[in-house]
Amino acid sequence: MSNTEPLPDQRQYDFHQGGDPRRSRDGDGSAARRAALVIHTIADVAAVFLGLWILLYLLEANRANIFVEFVEGMADWLAWWSQDIFTMDTDGLRVLLNYGLPAVVYLLVGHGISSRVRRL
Repeated sequence: MSNTEPLPDQRQYDFHQGGDPRRSRDGDGSAARRAALVIHTIADVAAVFLGLWILLYLLEANRANIFVEFVEGMADWLAWWSQDIFTMDTDGLRVLLNYGLPAVVYLLVGHGISSRVRRL
């Protein structure tokens, strides 16, 4: 090969040779896949914190424990918008619904957005 001719592996990176600049540099959409994975993971982590708080509450975990305090704080921060939507007399059911609803919403919305981004 001469010095002026690009190597076969480099042609996909040269947008001046007819490549599509809207695609990622590697041409296979891996940037979209990575973004989708990040969105998917954030939604899963949020749902895990909410589910863990529900479990700790229902099992009557020691609220003075630093781990339990941390999980409760994260769950409160994630579920600020859904606090007291349900006002039952039974505390366990109230916590289950008020923290379970945002967990389901985060999973549905996060996974939905993730699948849309992955298709880009």
